[in-house]
Amino acid sequence: MNKIKDLLKKYKFIILYGIFGVLTTVINIVSYSLLFEVFGISNVVSNIIAWILSVLFAFITNKLWVFDSKSLEFKLFLKELGNFTVCRLATGVLDLGIMFVGVDLLKGPAIILKVISNIIVIILNYVMSKLFVFKKK
Repeated sequence: MNKIKDLLKKYKFIILYGIFGVLTTVINIVSYSLLFEVFGISNVVSNIIAWILSVLFAFITNKLWVFDSKSLEFKLFLKELGNFTVCRLATGVLDLGIMFVGVDLLKGPAIILKVISNIIVIILNYVMSKLFVFKKK
């Protein structure tokens, strides 16, 4: 039992990032799917709205639980939010590009491409959050 506790403590960061990454992905894919397939909103607009919702969720969960950045000092909060948003914008543009080319131009399967895109985005977001957004001093 102590070995399990030690492993959980050692890999807490990665485990929480994985859990919240999956939840962020679910929010992104479900909101995209509802907007695009149920409500008939265009692919690009659906993707942008899904991205905004998932980024807001990811910032809150990453700040508070994954990277344990509990400070609400206004200057630090704005810096983290700004860096987080810039990093997410970069991967958001990548996601949008994958979806535009894959769905609109190549007529590929939207949900499959969305899942593939999200896997790429999650990996890049992890690296950027660790290195640039919530870095420890």
